[in-house]
Amino acid sequence: MSASKGPEDVKVVVVGSGFAGVAAAATLVKGGFQNVLVLEAKDRVGGRVHTTKPFTDKVLEVGANWIHGQKGNPLFQLAKQHNLLSGEPSTSKSMCSPHSVTSKDFFFREDGTQVSKTVVEQVCSCFSELTDKAFDDELDRRHRKMTLGGYLDDAFEESTVNGQMVFEWCKRIECTDEACSSLYEVSAAQISNYTEHEGGFFNTLGLGGYRAVLDVLLKDLPTGTIQCNAEVKTIQWDLIKEGESEEHPVRITCENGQSYDADHVIVTASLGVLKDKADTMFEPSLPESKLNAIQNLGFGTVDKIFLYFAEKFWPDDCSTIQMVWEEGPEDADVYKASSEGDDWKETWYKKITGFDTVARHPTALSGWITGREALHMETLEDSEIGETCVRLLRTFTGWSVPEASKMLISRWGHDSHVRGSYTFVPHRVDGVEEHKALASPLPPKGSEPLQVLFAGEATHVNFYTTTHGAYMTGVREAQRLISYYSD
Repeated sequence: MSASKGPEDVKVVVVGSGFAGVAAAATLVKGGFQNVLVLEAKDRVGGRVHTTKPFTDKVLEVGANWIHGQKGNPLFQLAKQHNLLSGEPSTSKSMCSPHSVTSKDFFFREDGTQVSKTVVEQVCSCFSELTDKAFDDELDRRHRKMTLGGYLDDAFEESTVNGQMVFEWCKRIECTDEACSSLYEVSAAQISNYTEHEGGFFNTLGLGGYRAVLDVLLKDLPTGTIQCNAEVKTIQWDLIKEGESEEHPVRITCENGQSYDADHVIVTASLGVLKDKADTMFEPSLPESKLNAIQNLGFGTVDKIFLYFAEKFWPDDCSTIQMVWEEGPEDADVYKASSEGDDWKETWYKKITGFDTVARHPTALSGWITGREALHMETLEDSEIGETCVRLLRTFTGWSVPEASKMLISRWGHDSHVRGSYTFVPHRVDGVEEHKALASPLPPKGSEPLQVLFAGEATHVNFYTTTHGAYMTGVREAQRLISYYSD
């Protein structure tokens, strides 16, 4: 296939309709490509963006929650330009984090007593300083070789701050940011490759939620561009052999039997799906460097538990209820003891960091849980999860907590079209090398280029884990094709 074709003649199939896929398709259409098809496995568009209205006429975000930073963030610009940001003054995270603890964050021990605000502030401040050092690439040589959990323990021990139980809570919260089972599995040195945009987190989008931002891009796509319930089974590439008159080098076949011939395919499937299916999905097989990247990068699960109550039971000056355990799962000794056997399943709920109030839902709370405990929770009935959470709230606060009248629980780990939440870099893995290997198109340079292209948050060296990272990689791969046909 030569680049002498004009973009209007080129057939491109995009796999997945999350931010990466939709951004790729919208950029191609704007660039003059007329034969663009997006294949989506689910019965809805959006991928890990899932805005829904399960309780009232107000939205909840089952998936992506935040616009991470503002300066230089294309999704923040897009949302601002289209008036999709909330008019509320707060731009802080809705989930309580060590970086943003306020007097409205109530920390309770399991005996029902409150942790002093002074202790919380001192420990959280220390934790934030230590994580900032890692993100700013300021670790000393011995800490660079450690896991993130190991480094934090070591550095906290050297500090003069007391409050080990609150520090364990801080590590549990960080697990949510990293989408990992434990910080003892994450590289300390590698997280400096992750780049934060300046400006606060925007967590409360306008009335349309995150879906409204996606809709801005969807408006650029001609009707019928996206086909839902079209799970891809195989991607055959390099079909043109010398001397053959075969017109298209790529054939995409879906589980429903439909197949599509194309000049190019942009694969935006999650790293979780690639871990699950890369071995069987591609013919010929992916190069070893790409298969290694898929295997070596981490892809963790973060779940939300939404509880809706008939009436509010917490005081007005409380915005989060945080749970501090005597023996929490991110305590080094507890983690070591639980690395063998299944005893941790009995106390899966200890991985829940706490319960936060939910924007526009005055009687709802949301809990956060990560890693293997989240995966185990996903196998339980909603009723058992709800009862456990209400029991925790009663035990920790001592308040009169009614039963939850409704609940909504995400199960991203068992969702066969996602298999988790987002990417992290495990201990002893070179993140930059693996992200780049995952992003490189096929066939490799030197032979006929650009048949299979890869996008999605896991393919971005600096903005992995984020929606803007996903968006930027979709634009990146579309631009790669646009350049190919304009050279």
